[in-house]
Amino acid sequence: MTIPLAPILPGATIGFLGGGQLGRMTAMAARSMGYDIVVLDPDADCSAKPLASKTFCAKWSDVAAAQALARMADVVTLEIEQIPLATLEAVAAITPLHPRAGAVHIVQDRARQKEWLVREGFPLGAVRTVTSAAECSAAIAELGPSIVKSAHGGYDGRGQVRVQSAAEGEAAWHGVGGGRAVVEQFLAIREELSVLVARSARGDVAVYPPSRNHHTHGVLTWAVVPGGFGDALARDAMTLARAITERLDIVGLLAVEMFVLDDGTLLVNELAPRTHNTYHHSERACATGQFEQLVRAICGLPLGDPSVAVPGAIHNVLGDLWTDGAPPDFAAAMGVRGVRVHLYGKRESRPGRKMGHLSAVGATADEALARVRDAYDALRPSAP
Repeated sequence: MTIPLAPILPGATIGFLGGGQLGRMTAMAARSMGYDIVVLDPDADCSAKPLASKTFCAKWSDVAAAQALARMADVVTLEIEQIPLATLEAVAAITPLHPRAGAVHIVQDRARQKEWLVREGFPLGAVRTVTSAAECSAAIAELGPSIVKSAHGGYDGRGQVRVQSAAEGEAAWHGVGGGRAVVEQFLAIREELSVLVARSARGDVAVYPPSRNHHTHGVLTWAVVPGGFGDALARDAMTLARAITERLDIVGLLAVEMFVLDDGTLLVNELAPRTHNTYHHSERACATGQFEQLVRAICGLPLGDPSVAVPGAIHNVLGDLWTDGAPPDFAAAMGVRGVRVHLYGKRESRPGRKMGHLSAVGATADEALARVRDAYDALRPSAP
């Protein structure tokens, strides 16, 4: 479909493929800018439902439901990349879809994504695509200690198995689902960071400064900006992320997760063509938050300033903190200076589920980070 040159102005309707927390927060930004919202999600009680004029409860593979959403929308975007290509193409045949189906198709499969990055010459660690237990064992024998990951899905530490030797290959391959998988060589990682890039339908680009991130068991624990990286490293990371975004022809947002090795080498980890957990602090820390920026990008509006206005940090709040059905002490968290509580409207808590996050600003990045960590400690149930 030809992308219209005229901007899609407030008063128009934005369709969301996905109504989880990212869809919810983007819908909140869109509503504040004057847009109407329609959502498609398999969960009839999804987080974005209260923001939507119409919610289609359907599987991602339900082309008819996606087409119905597209006919109501002036533009469609997504908050989750695991949408079948047929669904994406059906939407794009009716109304503008950002990011484009081809880019999402590349990114949504981990093996396809890694192969694309290698083919395009972007730096990443040693990786092999495997389709059988024997191939998995052979890849581990070649690479040494590794992580075996499912090619499809498996986010936040799920669908991953750490291995030390080829003897563990068969069990690892079955452990991640027994289908196509990737084997990634263990890396000597010094730092984790991400860079968020916004690109409009007109080709305008805005690059956010790198976020410093900390993960526990593959799940983001906290993120802070400014990240405290040297000027050269920050510049290289931002240049790399912009190049990937432009090569993929992304319209919308692309988050590029990266590693810095002990020797200073910068490598790509993974891509996400959407708003991203590591930039939730941008709502408070940056001149333009990521959720408003996505709306600007997909609607062909001028992109906002991505620069850091004040140091900021976030800390994830997982379902582990709900004890015997009782919620954490959010009042105690709000008692920490500069802290806000952001909850995603999820009715059921369970271990590992992202229920919300804490955000804070401060005079320095260290102060902002200390505040969200103190607030998180205030949430935790008292030790027996």
